[in-house]
Amino acid sequence: MIPYNWIEEAAERIAPHIRQTPLSYDADNDLYLKWENQQVTGSFKARGAFNKVLSLQDWERQAGLVTASAGNHGQGVALAGQKVGAPVVVFASQHATPAKIEAMRGLGAEVRLVAGGYGEAEQAGLDFARQNGLTWVSPYNDGQVIAGQGTLGREILRQQPALRQATWIIPAGGGGLACGIGAATQLPDDAPRPALLAVSSEASPFLHALYHRGTQADVVEYPSLADGLAGPVEAGSVTIPLARTYLHDFILVSEAEIASAIVYAWQHYDQKIEGSAAVALAAALYQHVTARPAVVILTGGNIQPELFQQLVGG
Repeated sequence: MIPYNWIEEAAERIAPHIRQTPLSYDADNDLYLKWENQQVTGSFKARGAFNKVLSLQDWERQAGLVTASAGNHGQGVALAGQKVGAPVVVFASQHATPAKIEAMRGLGAEVRLVAGGYGEAEQAGLDFARQNGLTWVSPYNDGQVIAGQGTLGREILRQQPALRQATWIIPAGGGGLACGIGAATQLPDDAPRPALLAVSSEASPFLHALYHRGTQADVVEYPSLADGLAGPVEAGSVTIPLARTYLHDFILVSEAEIASAIVYAWQHYDQKIEGSAAVALAAALYQHVTARPAVVILTGGNIQPELFQQLVGG
């Protein structure tokens, strides 16, 4: 379990470095929309990255920070490393979104591209950190990262306390955000707790398989618009038992629904979101989740510009 005081401490620690993002209401759909696409670096990932990096000892930071990322977590670690003067190396798939790769480099990170998908990049990063005595900053398999992501749940409840009685729809790849929000919504003990539903793409259902069947060994992965949710979960990740503890269910949406949700967000809310955020909106719009009111976590907006124009133009 993630102690609630960790989330309180994380909120105080990262406050000078992140934004409180808007929470809006769509009366037509009875949805509350949390716009983390307006967060620094364009993604919620900055919360966990900053909390982890700022909680390290000086010698751990100066040894050098290493991570693996589809792009958003890497940007968060790069920005945090920049703030504390720590060098950052990010391992990413050679198929990662080019705009995200350039953004990580623009924030000062050394980006090493790895043949294969996210799983190969994560393993290469873990091996590199271990072999060279560097500090590994997992995107999800770390209590301080999870606590940092959990500040998002705490923030929503401070913006609108009545949402304790709502259904929350949360994108999940490795599960750090879903588990952090789960921890953040546990207290006080006598208060209602929201129903937490995780969602990912049918194209990359690794954590979904672990949640429902206890194994990801037989999962077949396909290319996905939700690139930030893709790839297998690290063996033994703390998020696996935490997801079973905190989540009410875990569902999947199609690639067509993700694409449509990206377009919907632009046309109806004038907001640019990436596929990893759109899974939550898709779950609400296309009746995978019918409970209302619902909170939709829009986790980021770092979509490749050409892809975005192709979708909204088409």
